[in-house]
Amino acid sequence: MISVTVPVYNEAEALPILAERVTAVLGQLGKPWELIFINDGSHDGSEEVLDRLATGNPAIKVVHFRRNYGQTAAMMAGFDFAGGDVIVPMDGDLQNDPSDIPKMLAKIEEGFDVCSGWRKDRQDDALQRNLPSIMANRLISFVSGVELHDFGCSLKAYRAEVIKSVRLYGEMHRFLPVYAHWHGAKITEVTVNHFARTTGQSKYGLERVLKVLCDLIVVKFLDSYAEKPMYVFGAVGLGSLFVSFLAGAAALYYKLWGHKSFIETPLPLLCVMSSLTGIMCFLMGLLAEMIMRTFYESQGKAVYAVRATRNMEKGK
Repeated sequence: MISVTVPVYNEAEALPILAERVTAVLGQLGKPWELIFINDGSHDGSEEVLDRLATGNPAIKVVHFRRNYGQTAAMMAGFDFAGGDVIVPMDGDLQNDPSDIPKMLAKIEEGFDVCSGWRKDRQDDALQRNLPSIMANRLISFVSGVELHDFGCSLKAYRAEVIKSVRLYGEMHRFLPVYAHWHGAKITEVTVNHFARTTGQSKYGLERVLKVLCDLIVVKFLDSYAEKPMYVFGAVGLGSLFVSFLAGAAALYYKLWGHKSFIETPLPLLCVMSSLTGIMCFLMGLLAEMIMRTFYESQGKAVYAVRATRNMEKGK
C-alpha cells in the first residue's frame, strides 16, 4: 500500500488541483493507496476544501490540527496516520510533481529504503531560496556524511518500517534522510521536476539559514553523542581545567619571578572561572548520562535496531 502525505497550511487554491493530479498518478499504479492531507491550522478555507475532497473520495483522508504547529509536526502526523508500506510526503503548493512518484517507488522496489528527490532545476528565487539551499545542503552532507544534493525537497519515498521509528521535533524535517541513515537505511536520490509557485505564498525566508545551522548542531550532537553525552561534556570540562591549570601556573610564575602580584593580571580570575566551568561541564555530563539512561530504560527502548531475524522466537 502507498501512502502519500501532504502537510497543508493556507493552500486552499492549490488543493483541488493537487488532489486531482495525485489521485490520477496513484490510480495508475495498480496498488492500494491513500492520500492523507494534514491541515496545519490553515485559516484560508483549506479546511472546507479538504473536507469536500474527503467526502467525494474515501481514499482521501484528512487530519485537522487545532492550530498551526509547523511543517515538521504535520509531517510527523502524516507518518503516524499513514497505513501504507511506503510513505511519500510531498508539498501542497503544486511545486512538486506527482508524476515523479512512480520512479521513486521503483527505487524502493530495487531494495532502497529511502529515495530522495533532487530539484535539479529549481524554480525559486536564486538569491533568497536557491543559493542558501545549495550552501545548506553541502554543509549538511559534510557534517552528517549523507551525500544528497537536496535535503530540503519534501518529495521523498520511505519504507514505513524505517521512518515510523523516527521522532521529529522543532523543524527537523529536512534532516529525515540523516535520521533514516542512523537506522541503517539504504538511501538513493533521483532527479524530480520542480514548478514555480502559482498560488499562495512561500512560508520560508532567509531566516531559515540560521535555523538550519542551529538544527545541524543538534543533529551532529545526537549522531555522535546521544548515547554518550559525557564524552562531549567531559572533553569541554577537561579543556577548561587544562586552561585553569595553565592560568594558575602562569599567575604563580609572575608572582614568584615576575614581581607581579595576583591582582595585576587577569590570570587568577581566568584560573578560577575555567576551573568552575570545567566542574560544571562534568556535572552536566553526569546529568546528561542519567537523562539518557532514563530515556531508554523508562520506555524499554533498545539502543540498537534489528533489521531481521531467523529462527528466533518472538520476544527472544
